[in-house]
Amino acid sequence: MEEAAAEAVQLIDGEGEFAGDSAERFMATAGVAGCGLSYAVVSIMGPQSSGKSTLLNQLFGTKFREMDAFRGRSQTTKGIWIARCVGVEPCTVVLDLEGTDGRERGEDDTAFEKQSSLFALAISDIVLINMWCHDIGREQAANKPLLKTVFQVMMRLFSPRKTTLLFVIRDKTRTPLEHLEPVLREDIQKIWNSVAKPEAHKDTPISEFFNVEVTALPSFEEKEEQFREQVQQLRKRFANSIAPGGLAGDRRGVVPASGFLFSSQQIWKVIRENKDLDLPAHKVMVATVRCDEIAHEKFSCLTSDAEWMDLESAVQSGPAPGFGKKLGYIVDVHMKEYDKEAIYFDEAVRTAKRQLLKSRVLNHVQPAFQKMLAHLRTKALEKYKTGLNLTLGSGKGFAASVRETTESSLNEFDQGCADAVIKQADWDYSKILEKVRRDIEDHTLSVREGKLSELTNHAKEKLRKALAEPVESLFDAAGHSTWASIRNLFKRETETILPEFRKTLSGFEMESASSEGTVSNLRDYARSIVENKAKEEAGNVLIHMKERFTTVFSHDKDSIPRVWTGKEDVRAIAKDARSAALQLLSVMAAIRWDEKPDRIENILTSTLLDGSVTSKAANASGDPLASTTWEDVPPKYTLITPSQCKSLWKQFKSETEFTITQAVSTQQAHKRGNGRLPPPWAMVAIAVLGFNEIMVLLRNPIYMFLLFVGYLLVKALAVQLDIHREFQNGVVPGIISVSAKLVPTLQNLLNKVATDQQQHGNHHHQEAAAEAPQPQQQQQLPPLLLSPRSPMSELQRQHMPFSRVPLSPVRKAAPPSSSSSTSSSTVSSPRNISEDQKPSPTVEPDNESNSAYSIV
Repeated sequence: MEEAAAEAVQLIDGEGEFAGDSAERFMATAGVAGCGLSYAVVSIMGPQSSGKSTLLNQLFGTKFREMDAFRGRSQTTKGIWIARCVGVEPCTVVLDLEGTDGRERGEDDTAFEKQSSLFALAISDIVLINMWCHDIGREQAANKPLLKTVFQVMMRLFSPRKTTLLFVIRDKTRTPLEHLEPVLREDIQKIWNSVAKPEAHKDTPISEFFNVEVTALPSFEEKEEQFREQVQQLRKRFANSIAPGGLAGDRRGVVPASGFLFSSQQIWKVIRENKDLDLPAHKVMVATVRCDEIAHEKFSCLTSDAEWMDLESAVQSGPAPGFGKKLGYIVDVHMKEYDKEAIYFDEAVRTAKRQLLKSRVLNHVQPAFQKMLAHLRTKALEKYKTGLNLTLGSGKGFAASVRETTESSLNEFDQGCADAVIKQADWDYSKILEKVRRDIEDHTLSVREGKLSELTNHAKEKLRKALAEPVESLFDAAGHSTWASIRNLFKRETETILPEFRKTLSGFEMESASSEGTVSNLRDYARSIVENKAKEEAGNVLIHMKERFTTVFSHDKDSIPRVWTGKEDVRAIAKDARSAALQLLSVMAAIRWDEKPDRIENILTSTLLDGSVTSKAANASGDPLASTTWEDVPPKYTLITPSQCKSLWKQFKSETEFTITQAVSTQQAHKRGNGRLPPPWAMVAIAVLGFNEIMVLLRNPIYMFLLFVGYLLVKALAVQLDIHREFQNGVVPGIISVSAKLVPTLQNLLNKVATDQQQHGNHHHQEAAAEAPQPQQQQQLPPLLLSPRSPMSELQRQHMPFSRVPLSPVRKAAPPSSSSSTSSSTVSSPRNISEDQKPSPTVEPDNESNSAYSIV
């Protein structure tokens, strides 16, 4: 590497153009950029063909191009070349300048000479001035124009640093150096005094600007060995040249090695533009540019840092453990690298650029920090939710659970944020903390509302179950004490459920007004259950009235269905049934939450039951039911208005009159059925007037037998055809109906006789089965119930499978209206009662029926 660094590279070409690309390759190859401030710059100037390149090669081991003496004296070095010294510490960079007084440049020589001299003085710590020994003490010496140029350009440097001028006297004669040096210094002073200087430096000695050193070397061509030895002695003076007391002297304003190339380029640019060179300002400019470059480089290194990329990727998917510690380490590493490279630049510029780099780095990593806070926020909320559920599940009060879980979650979030913050930033996470608090409060409010709603719904469900069905049952059995029972039920259930609900609410630590409001709403809900059930039952009051009437009218006090035998007082029974229905109407007419008595039942009884609603003498002004409100009953508690009660009662009476009529008809029919025997006087008359015929029959038993058989057949047909029922609707309809049924009935009887005879003849063991027939077998008919009270429909049901011609159905009276069909059919006749409400009672046939059946 040292051999490659010793190779000379052109820094500025002969046309005055700065060779940036080659210079950058040199800096990279020679390793100068990493030296910081531990480097020195040495340049050499002097007349053309004075052996400058040879001296540098011998002194520093460089490989500058040397003049070939056998080809004649000519210009060898064009422009400015650069190389690194070999084996000299600290790092020393050597500049070989184009010689002065060259014939190749002609008139333009002076301009380039001044520019290159100014450039060398601006960037060099040590300037070697190569001069011939025989020019010392001469007025027209070759080195005098060079020295004048050096001193003149020095004046163009603002606040220049102190540069070492090392005069190298070449081809020294026998005159000792001790005698040559004073003469040279005197010539230098004269030249300094002759140079025009600014007013501020008019009396300033040369020692303020330069450290003048003098050395002498023998002729390289005549005394080469001696020349080499003395060069090696001179080389030792360049070791540790930048140390205090070293050859480099003043080190003020030295540009760090990493900015040397850029500084040199900018200095040359200013010199080429023929401007005064302000080195302090240039130093700041170089520091600014280089610190910018370093900051950009370190920022790029951070963005591509593998640890940072892994951390950034990890935090995208969830909380990264040790986020703050890892991120702080990454930022600190790159900031320290910046400090290490920028430490030699201007402090103010370095600090400012460091702040900018830090701000840029923090802005780059802050999104990851915000993402981390977002994960912590989510984690804190999830922890709160889980903790709250667990705490509530343990039976602790809601408010206490919220306090405990909130404190735990916020402490964990605060600890996570503290671990995520890096020391290089003063990031404030108080806003995120407030958001977490709001999240917790929102969730708490949601859970609180849900829990309160759940508790309220649970209490409502308990109230509904405790009140709805019992209230409905009380309305079904409505009586004088119905509303008192409902009030007692309401009081008992609310006093049981509401205190328990209030105790549960205490765990929420609600305000007293809010808690009592919730309990009050629940009590109102319980009242609404009763009121809604009352309204529902009031809407079906007509049906309930008819059911109550049917129950009372068709059943006795032991709830046994009535059989209308003719002994019952239908009028009294109907009045009791209507009174029970009217009592139900009075109960359903209004809601009674207080114990204050009312006159509803008395008004209804006196007006509807005792009086005549349809009385023509009644007028609207004297009718207590001609109103829309009840006395002493608020309108909101009125379920059925008086006028509606009046209308309902009319409809109720019209729909239940048919039931009463049927009961009366049934009694009359029963009486007629039980009174078929002729009166006694008729029986005596028959016996007297038919004595002869009776004796004829007695003398001829066959006639008696045939007459008896005929009687039984006629009796069986009469029972089978239900003659009495058919003639209830009139004589002509009865004759038509009996005529239509006569032939099918005879066929039915004959078929039955034939079937029984066949069974008796073929299977003897079936006689026992015939004596006890089973009702499940459709082929075996039960005994004919030929009682006068047996319904014709029952006979049709039993014998229809064996009849070829279906029996004509018994015609019934049409109900007065469709709405009363159900209740009317329920109590229309004893026959309907036996069919619909209980199993058909077994009716024992009379003696005649048994005899007829035996004969058949």
